[in-house]
Amino acid sequence: MFDLSQLQGLYDLGGPVVAVLVGVSILTLAVVLYKLWQFRTARVGQHTAIRRALMHWDAGAREAAARDLESSRSYLAPVVASAMAAPAAPDRAARLFAEAEARFLALERGFRLLDSVAQLAPLMGLFGTVLGMIEAFQALQNAGSSVDPSLLAGGIWVALLTTAVGLAVAMPTSIVLSWFEARMTSERVFAEQALTTILAPSKGATQQVRDAA
Repeated sequence: MFDLSQLQGLYDLGGPVVAVLVGVSILTLAVVLYKLWQFRTARVGQHTAIRRALMHWDAGAREAAARDLESSRSYLAPVVASAMAAPAAPDRAARLFAEAEARFLALERGFRLLDSVAQLAPLMGLFGTVLGMIEAFQALQNAGSSVDPSLLAGGIWVALLTTAVGLAVAMPTSIVLSWFEARMTSERVFAEQALTTILAPSKGATQQVRDAA
């Protein structure tokens, strides 16, 4: 189990840069866990009921579409319900897409932080390595004629530790961020398809609605 003595030992080896990277990794993990909870709570990707509603809507069965939509717990259900309430209202499309985009932005809050960590963590590790190399060569210079090769090797090893820590923080963050972004891209495509289906249903559905009227 990771305890304070191990953390102190890591700080003694890598210096303040490693300590900062450890703090950044803890913050990143907290953000990732929060986003996973947020995605689960919003039912991201869980649009089965909405898809059934859209099929009924496109077929002209408006009441069945409304019943299906009521069973959905997706964060997009209110937007779809608003579209179904007044599909023929003027300038409705722009407002609906803007409302959907606002919900997407709420889900994407925190992505910029993850992107910054993925980009800056390797640079922070490299910065720590440069500082460590400077210290190693200073120690080598101060040793004068009694140069101990192990002193230089040990200094370089410690310096490279910061780069390794930086990469260890950046790579998983980049992978998780790519997964989050891919999910949100799919959500945007689904929302566009759903709203387009409601605002411009198939000709058969339009004719059924006219006949019923």
